Amino acid sequence: MLHPRAPATPDHAVSSAAEQAHDAVFMQLAYQQAQLAGAAGEVPVGAVLVQGGVVIARGYNRPICDHDPSAHAEMQALRSAALALENYRLPGCELYVTLEPCLMCAGAMLHARLARVIYAAPDPKTGVAGSLLNVFQDTRLNHHTRVTGGVLAEPCARLLKDFFAERRRAAAALKKSAALASLGTGLPIPLSSHESPT
Repeated sequence: MLHPRAPATPDHAVSSAAEQAHDAVFMQLAYQQAQLAGAAGEVPVGAVLVQGGVVIARGYNRPICDHDPSAHAEMQALRSAALALENYRLPGCELYVTLEPCLMCAGAMLHARLARVIYAAPDPKTGVAGSLLNVFQDTRLNHHTRVTGGVLAEPCARLLKDFFAERRRAAAALKKSAALASLGTGLPIPLSSHESPT
């Protein structure tokens, strides 16, 4: 089990106004990727990877579509960026993601040597950029990444909340429909064309 030595909170050093504006622009692009994930029936999480102020890769959640448990938005963006740059190391790059990264994604980000990770909504269940622990600042690891959390947190969290509320509504409707079907509706069952009442 990982035990962080550094405080389990993101590095929320005061950002300059220019950096905050920069972050909001790129997080909006990550939000658009999250919307694509939601439209595909995936958990709406999106990511963009930026180098020198230019988006070099985008990604959104695709585990269901791709039958791949590792197809998180961050992993999609990291893979695309590594292919584009022909290097698995991505020093100087920043990754923007709409939900705090999980342990798998954080590990890949550390291996990629990202300069910075910026996330929107915290994830109290699986987030490892400060919610459960902060692997990015764990002094036992050989690389550390600057983390900024809470950028456009409200709209990104709302997108997730609305998605899961709709899934619960759909599941409840399906359950109700199945219950009615098992009880019968009390309506007469139509006869097929070759049956006659006798």
